Amino acid sequence: MTIANVQMDMRTQQQTRAEHAASLAKKRHAAERRFKFYGLAAIGVSLMFLGLLFTSIVTRGYTAFMQSVVTLNVFFDPAEFGPPAERNADTLWKANYTKLATAALYGTLGVDAGNRNERRRANELLSRGVDVQLRNMVLADPTLIGQTRPVALLAHGNVDAFLKGAISRDTPEENRQLNNAQVAWIDKLAANGILTKTFNTGLFTFGASSQPETAGLGVAMIGSLFMMLTVFALAVPLGVAAALYLQEFAPKNRFTDLIEVNINNLAAVPSIVFGLLGLAVFINFLGMPRSASLVGGLVLTLMTLPTIIIATRAAINAVPPSIREAALGVGASKMQTVFHHVLPLAMPGILTGTILGLAKALGETAPLLMIGMVAFVVDFPRTPLESATALPVQIYMWATEAERGFVERTAAATLVLLAFMLLMNAIAIVLRQRFTRKW
Repeated sequence: MTIANVQMDMRTQQQTRAEHAASLAKKRHAAERRFKFYGLAAIGVSLMFLGLLFTSIVTRGYTAFMQSVVTLNVFFDPAEFGPPAERNADTLWKANYTKLATAALYGTLGVDAGNRNERRRANELLSRGVDVQLRNMVLADPTLIGQTRPVALLAHGNVDAFLKGAISRDTPEENRQLNNAQVAWIDKLAANGILTKTFNTGLFTFGASSQPETAGLGVAMIGSLFMMLTVFALAVPLGVAAALYLQEFAPKNRFTDLIEVNINNLAAVPSIVFGLLGLAVFINFLGMPRSASLVGGLVLTLMTLPTIIIATRAAINAVPPSIREAALGVGASKMQTVFHHVLPLAMPGILTGTILGLAKALGETAPLLMIGMVAFVVDFPRTPLESATALPVQIYMWATEAERGFVERTAAATLVLLAFMLLMNAIAIVLRQRFTRKW
């Protein structure tokens, strides 16, 4: 074989290898482009479903932040309160306030007081909670007796739903919650500016109620606050202390390995199991009050502890060993090294893990159902030992109601809960950025 043929063969082989390498590079680049496309598609699909979820919740729930009211000139008839000399807190409490409200409504609509059916149809325009509204006014200011005052009374849930478009006037009368006469009255009141929509403060100040227009999140928000304070007061110091001991002070042996494994396993235990534990220990064994915020807080503390311990250990482990070595090298004790150097540097991660653990606890429902926090609580709890409920449990309770008005309140309560959780996550991000130190 001549030298020319050898050189030609070498060039051919080099060209073949180059073509093969180019082919492999082309396939690799194509695979990378496909992988990037799959990743972007997955993110896009996730964002689409997330957008659909939020859109559904917002479109269903934003109307609950407005409430229909009927502004009537109510005459606080002295005859309903008995002789002035005999009036006391008991007589003021037992007065027929519904009669005062309906009398004002009859006069505004021109209802024939002698027609029982017409009176019944007119009464259905007002909420059954108007007696509580007027009673609270008189109890706060008894000088109202004998006077005529304009009062914004809550409209019935069906009237509110009609004004918000949830009940269509095009629906046949026999299939509509409001008959034609009631629709005509509603149109008349709305045209005269008597029936209007205002911001629904009751959504945040009312307690439990069987009527959607008088149902609110007040008790649930107070109950959630008591529970979060309990979790913060117990889970944070216990979790951080346990993580510090296991990471910095505990000897490495089978016992501590067993503890670490169990902590990791507890973080994956279904939340309802912690509810069963709370029911067995705190209520059945210790005899603590059922439906109390304190019990709910203790259950959520047990559930949150593994999360805080794991996050704290990860934050402490992320501190460079050189920090410890430098502190020990200048004569600091082990305790001083941990509390003066390691812990401050790990604080951003600890705070982030703690707040995320609290946010997770805020949204839990199953363990609270097991300890009976589904009680129908009207009055605000003054201490963590009194009966209460929580925001996620209130959402669950409203979702099971058949009344149309509870549909929008369920979505509105979900928006409130999401707002609190987003706020807590934002606080975690801000704290992390504020206290993070680079080395």
